[in-house]
This record gives sequence, structure tokens and C-alpha cells, in this order.
Amino acid sequence: MDYTLTSSQTSTQRTIRGSLRELFTSARGFSPFLSEDAFRFGMVCLIVVLNSAAGILTPFALAYAIDHTLIERNIGGLSRVVAFLLGLYVITAITGFLQSRTMGLIAQRTLFRLRAALFEKIQRLPIAFFNANRAGDLISRINNDTDKLSQFLSETVVRFAGMFFVIFGIGIFIFFLNVKLATVMLSMTFLLIIVSRIISPWVQRNNLSNLTSTGGLSSHAQENLTNFKVIVAFNRQDYFRDKFKEASNAQFRSAFWSDVSNEIFRPLYDFANNNTQLFILLFGLYLVSRGEMTIGLLVGFFGYAQRFYDPLRILGSLWAQVQTSLAAWTRIQQILSLESNLTIVPSIKIHAEQKLDKKEILEFSHVTFGYAEDPVLCDVSFRLEKGKTYALVGPTGGGKSTTAALMVRLYDPWKGMIEFDNRDIRSYTPQELSEKIGFILQEPFLFTASVGDNIRYGNHALDAYDTAMLLALLQREGLADLLNRFEDGLETIVHESAENISLGQKQLIAFIRIVLRRPKLLILDEATANIDTITEKILDEILCKLPKDTTKVIIAHRLNTIKDADEIMFINGGYIQRAGDFHAAIALIEKKQKKYS
Repeated sequence: MDYTLTSSQTSTQRTIRGSLRELFTSARGFSPFLSEDAFRFGMVCLIVVLNSAAGILTPFALAYAIDHTLIERNIGGLSRVVAFLLGLYVITAITGFLQSRTMGLIAQRTLFRLRAALFEKIQRLPIAFFNANRAGDLISRINNDTDKLSQFLSETVVRFAGMFFVIFGIGIFIFFLNVKLATVMLSMTFLLIIVSRIISPWVQRNNLSNLTSTGGLSSHAQENLTNFKVIVAFNRQDYFRDKFKEASNAQFRSAFWSDVSNEIFRPLYDFANNNTQLFILLFGLYLVSRGEMTIGLLVGFFGYAQRFYDPLRILGSLWAQVQTSLAAWTRIQQILSLESNLTIVPSIKIHAEQKLDKKEILEFSHVTFGYAEDPVLCDVSFRLEKGKTYALVGPTGGGKSTTAALMVRLYDPWKGMIEFDNRDIRSYTPQELSEKIGFILQEPFLFTASVGDNIRYGNHALDAYDTAMLLALLQREGLADLLNRFEDGLETIVHESAENISLGQKQLIAFIRIVLRRPKLLILDEATANIDTITEKILDEILCKLPKDTTKVIIAHRLNTIKDADEIMFINGGYIQRAGDFHAAIALIEKKQKKYS
């Protein structure tokens, strides 16, 4: 499965009709995140209708006041009209406040659910997904794109719906007042529809480009900050500064054209509004002179023209936000629609009758696997017995870490089968595998929490353990003395990126965590490569506390790390060759070096 996320799956030639169709389609896909606030959303719709109705009635009340109270000097009638208008203004203010407040609450609650669903989906995706996509772009989708949708809900949806009701209501209402003047008033609308239809794809392209460049800028910033030590050590600030400047300039250009395209509707609709008012004035005076309409009705039409084209102008601006929101939702939906290719197969024991008492814990049977078109491992078969220590050696890029990744099912092989503990490894859930298999990397990842929290992490048996209980457990296991290396013992806080503790301390936490879980298989991928010999000896002593039937797989380049292995396997060129004991492995490595020298 290809997990590479594209900038968009939508056509850049989207028309208004196509955009509306996609908007309704997206609304159906987005509706589950709104379901918990369905009642609130229904109340907002009712409030929007009341607010729009109050706005539609206002010009008519003014026209009535001019024709039936001012001209006739009916002070009592004028007072009633003023009171009616005041009531409309109060209704408009109250409903406007309620719709903004309620929709803002709905938007924030929906944003919370959307980000939670997005983050949960990302956590369920395989390693191949993260290899194919940059972290900065994923962060931008989680933060920036979801925020665009939140703004769309809290601002655009209410205003869009309100403007639609106003335009629709006025469009019907004015024909009851005067068909001829209504036709003049609406004539400019058709020209605006044509212009909007033409420039809408351009607006969408610019907004999509802005979202993509924002994700790229986030990626560059994240990369620079994460690797800042290396940048300083090699004195290459200039290189990364130029790269960041290039990404920043691209983001500036895309943001500029996005703002230009988003604001282009405003002058167009202002132009249409001004010309419509001029046509209404000229044609309206003509109708008044012929006695076909009154002055009050003409003033009312002016009010309706203003209220008609103001929403149209706002809709033009909102339409650009709709395009942005559609692009943002497309980028988010790309992640939500993905499914892991590491499916769980039925839990059926393999050759159960023959293998109930088998000594092997892991078996590769004719496994072929690669990351791209070329395989890294070709038709590999081997077995690991319980309680033994195995070492994987070979040149960089030979397939050692790939073999380890297949052992913990970070990937599935293209061909062949991997059997773990008498079962197809694909039949285990991720939680079951994490409980049975331990994996320690060269530099383990620690959370921003206490040392105790990091030790408890991933071990559900320790979820209920407080600090005192955890300390007692470590004392029973003979591991409590190791806490002296931390300033506050289990309460020592690990800062972000674990910058406040040494690599040796990080590995101590990782090794203690693994020992307490008592895995059936433990994989050490260069776990002691960058630590001193004293700490390495301490870590070896920790491993001695593992159960006797725990199988250990050591990936290392340093020969002293693998000298005590029961069996050594040489991996290179897609194939695995059993090297036997330490001396046989040295002879094989020297032979390979001579061959390629």
C-alpha cells in the first residue's frame, strides 16, 4: 500500500457547481464529528433563520414608515413602526450573539474530536506511513488544517447560512413588491455568478498551494530544531538557513496570492452593488414619475439592494474560505481514510500437533522483503531457539535492522511466513506482540515525565503501581540500586527530548523497563554502541535478570558485544549466512572484507 500523502486529491478545475457538490459530500463525511452536537446545531439553524428574517423585514418596515406615516404625518403609526424596528434590532442582536456563541462551542468541541480521531488514526498506521511522509507536514495537518475547519465551523458556516437565507428571502420578497425593479436589481447577479465560476478554480489552487507550503515550512522548522546540535557541531547554520529561507519565501508567495485571491471578490461585488444602486435609482425614479411605485418603496428597494449585495460580497469572501476548508478537509481525509496493511489474521496454531513442544521461538520461512522495488532480504529462512543469544552482523545496509523490524512486525514480508511462538506472527495484536517482544534501540525514546512513569510505560501490569510500590518491586528484582544514578530517583523528571539525562541513563531506563516486562524475545539494535564500558557492563548485568528462556537478538558492529553469543549470523546482499561461533564469524567477516577490497 502506498502511504504517500499528496497535496490534494481534488481537481484544480473545480467549478462552483462541483464545489457545492463536493461541499455536501464532505459534509456527509464530516457529520460524524458533529453528531454529538446535533441538537445544538439544529438550534443554531433556527437562530440563523430568525436572524435572517429580522434583517429581511427591516427595509420593508422603513418603506412602510415613509409611505404610511411620514407622508401622512401619522405620529402614532410612526411610533409603532419605530417600536417594531427596535424589536427587530434587538432580535438581530440577541440571535447574532447566540449563534456566534453556540457555533463557537460546537466548533471547539468538534475540533477536539477531529484532532483526537486524526491522532488516533496516525498511531494505528504502520511505520511505512511515517517513512513516506514528513513529520512537519503531518503536524501541519493536525494543527493548521484542523484549525481551518474549526474557523469554518465557528465563522463561515453561520455566516454562509445566514447570508444564503437573506439573499434567498430578499430575492423572493422584492418580486412581491415590484417585478420590474426586482428584475433590474437581480440582473447584475448573473454576471457575478459567471465571474465567480471562472475565477473559483484559481482561488482554490492558491489556497491549496498555501496549505501545502505551510506544511513544508513546518517540516523545515521541525527538522532544523530537532537537529540543531548537529547543525551547530558541523557549523552548517548557513545551509539550513538558506533552506529555511527558501521554504519561507515559497510560503510567503503562496500566502500572498492566497490573500489576493481571497479578497478579489470584494471589489467585484462592491462594483456590482454600486452599479445596481445606480440602476435602481434611475429606473426607480422613472417608475415613481409614472406613478407605478412610491418613494417609500424606492427607499425600501435601496435598502434591499444594500442588504442583497452586502451578503453577496461577503459570500464571495466566504466562498474563498469554503475553498480553503475543502482543501484542508481533503488533506485531513487522506489520513482518516488510510488503513493499516498490517491486518490481523485468524489465530490458528501452525502444525500444532507436531510443534507443541518445539524449541524454536521464532522462524523465518522463505521470507522476501524490501522497502521499494528491490528486495533487502531474499528467500531468507532461519530459526531462533528459546533461551539462546543470537548476534546479527554485517555491513551497513546489509539488512540487520530490517530483519529486526520484521521480527517485531513493523512490516510484513512480501513473500514467505514469520512464525512466532508457534503461531503466525500476523495473528497477534500489536498489544500482544509488545508484551511478548522487547525492542531496545541505540537511543531509546523517553517521554516528558518522571523516571517512574517511563519505567511503567507500556507495561499494563504496572498501571496501578504508585512510586512506593514500583520502588518495592525494583528492590525485589535487585534493580533499585540503579536509581542512584538519577538525582531524585523515580521522581526525577525527564525533560523534553530527554536532554537533561545522559545516554547511559536513558538506556538504564529502557533496560529496566524491558526486564520488568519479561519478554519472550528481546532485540537489541546497537543498544550499547554509544555508551561507556562501565555502563555497558551494568546493562549486561540487568539482562542477566531476564528469564532463562528469553531469546536475545543482538545487532552490533562492535565485536566484543557479540563474543558471548551462542550463534552469529552474517547478513549481507539480501541473504543470511550462519557464521557459527565468534571465531568462525571473525573468519567469515575477514573473508568478506578481502572479497570486496
